[in-house]
Amino acid sequence: MSLPRRFSAATALGTAAVLALSACGSGSGGDAVEVDFGYINDYNGTSLLAIAEDQKIWEKHGLEVNAKVFTNGPLQIQALGTGDLDAGYIGPGAFWLPASGQAKIIALNTLGNADRVIAQGGITSLAQLKGKSVGVPEGTSGDMILTLALEKAGLTKKDVKVVNMDASTIVSAFSSKQIDAAGFWYPAIATIKKQVPDLAELAKNSDFEAEMAFPTAFVAGNEVVSGEKDKTTKLLAALREAMEYRTANMDESIELTAEMLDMPVDQVKADAANVKVLSAEELDTMTGDGTIDKWLTTMTRYFVDTGKLDSPVDPKTFYTGDLFTAAAK
Repeated sequence: MSLPRRFSAATALGTAAVLALSACGSGSGGDAVEVDFGYINDYNGTSLLAIAEDQKIWEKHGLEVNAKVFTNGPLQIQALGTGDLDAGYIGPGAFWLPASGQAKIIALNTLGNADRVIAQGGITSLAQLKGKSVGVPEGTSGDMILTLALEKAGLTKKDVKVVNMDASTIVSAFSSKQIDAAGFWYPAIATIKKQVPDLAELAKNSDFEAEMAFPTAFVAGNEVVSGEKDKTTKLLAALREAMEYRTANMDESIELTAEMLDMPVDQVKADAANVKVLSAEELDTMTGDGTIDKWLTTMTRYFVDTGKLDSPVDPKTFYTGDLFTAAAK
């Protein structure tokens, strides 16, 4: 299970490092197709890439993948728009960006339960956040869970002091008690807990499961999907194969992810406990029976309510489910 690694300088787009996952062969007998692929360094965002490298799935499908780590989804959407990425990974809080036409969702990945509203010790209810400083990475799943939680408590963002921060800043700001609360996620919260063991978890994804699903997804640039069909098809076929391996080999997928991220296996295992993985077969079924369209429709209505979108959007305009299911052939 050894993952070859090649590191290069961080990019100006907020990437901390670049991990080149090279597949020198080609499933079609020609030169490998290069793909610049963004990811986030957690189980959700990394597991399929780690599997595809270790199992030589990229190589089998004629791909050479250059994987670039990002701190959040919106930065990856920006990189897709500038052509610095071909594909990437986003959490549910960033789904409004493809819904607004800035990218395409080419495959759903998992259902997440890693998001939380956390608060300093002594704050025991969402109502107590009124007037408090709350850190949140704007446009992420942390932003989403915070908005939903405040609404449930009869509050809005105007009732708290929202401080827009990137993920690393939230860790340091919360740990040093510069902010009172945060809309954030695991595994980063586990890092904070080492410094602030008495932090309170005031809300989590499962509190809202009757109203909304929290899917994660792989995205691609609009021009990649429309103009590079061979690349898109190969990429989807590879992701499908990696999904099947992950479904059948969860323990191994955790070990491979830990190796790729250079993290302890126990830490990645704890992160994966907040994830429901979806198999390609399940995604095919839910694409065909309209389940995914219902999830995405509900999410677009939420984004209208929060001002991210002007009006609801038909999921078929930004989720290319037909391409995902066709890649099985």
